[in-house]
Amino acid sequence: MARTLTSLPRDDGFRCPGEFEPKAGCWLGWPQRPDVWRNGGKPAQKVWVDICTAIAESDPVTVCVSAEQYANARSMLPAHVRVLEMTVNDSWFRDTGPAWLLNAQGEVRGVDFHFNAYGGFNGGIYFPWDKDDQIAQKILEAERADRYRAPFIAEMGGIQCDGEGTVLTTEQCLLNANRNAHLGKEEMTRQLLDYLGASKVIWLPRGCKFDETDGHIDDLACFVRPGEVVMQWSDDPSDPQYEIYQEAYAILAATTDAQGRSLKIHKMHAPAPLVWSAEEAAGLDHGDAAMARVAGTRICASYINYYVGNSVVVVPEFGDPNDLPAQQLLADLFPQHRVIGIANTREILLGGGNIACITSPQYAAQHR
Repeated sequence: MARTLTSLPRDDGFRCPGEFEPKAGCWLGWPQRPDVWRNGGKPAQKVWVDICTAIAESDPVTVCVSAEQYANARSMLPAHVRVLEMTVNDSWFRDTGPAWLLNAQGEVRGVDFHFNAYGGFNGGIYFPWDKDDQIAQKILEAERADRYRAPFIAEMGGIQCDGEGTVLTTEQCLLNANRNAHLGKEEMTRQLLDYLGASKVIWLPRGCKFDETDGHIDDLACFVRPGEVVMQWSDDPSDPQYEIYQEAYAILAATTDAQGRSLKIHKMHAPAPLVWSAEEAAGLDHGDAAMARVAGTRICASYINYYVGNSVVVVPEFGDPNDLPAQQLLADLFPQHRVIGIANTREILLGGGNIACITSPQYAAQHR
């Protein structure tokens, strides 16, 4: 039976693992909102199938689908991918799914953050979001895992952990006026440590430009193992992100992690900037329930937004000259994994994210 606990994960001996640690599975939603996904989500659904198929080579995959899309998704997805009916508002499961926690005795629990669709009525991306705020609890119930309900707003796309006590995040996201600015940096740090079972937070001031999530870390930098970070990069001073990359690199190079290690930083060169086309914008339904997107709107593209499974790394492709160098770097960083590039992930970008954003990794119990 899944319980909702009132204690703190850190006091209970639980920690948030690094995303490179062993998985018990991967959870995704299914795109269909016509005001977020162009042409009723049909182009995006084809990319979802490619991503699920790639991840399923490595990890058990579950896709949560609305009642009206169940038959369609079941027919499109491979038979070994589990399809469950679930009522949701949209399909950003990295952010709406739980933060899975482990302890040394091999137990698994999860943290359920408050979710407000990236800002609620102060700059949020879509409305309503009440069903998305239930996703983490539904997944934990399905897996019979105990749940902690955190008293703050957060998304795992905005948080990186190294599994050894270090948290990496941005002030732009977690301390935003539309998230937790009222708590202040000191209190927000304390609550992050309490609920992620960590001992140090590395704060970067901001994430990438053109990111609708208010500066999620998962487009800028991530841990590839304890003590090592890969971050997006450009050598071009005219790149609109150049100053942000320089700022982040300087902070990461000067800091130490929770274990006192200096960080080894790997630079991954970014794809060229992308923009919405008129045809793409014309494929959206219009109304007041989702952010308006028009032709010429800049899109935040990043190779950092990948998924690492037990034996594969699934990475976006953009038809860009940096596609192959990014995959080669990931192959070097994950020598035991097969790197799989996914074409046409632009369709996910048009919705507001990429592969990491739509995948919620469920970590496997480990005995230490």
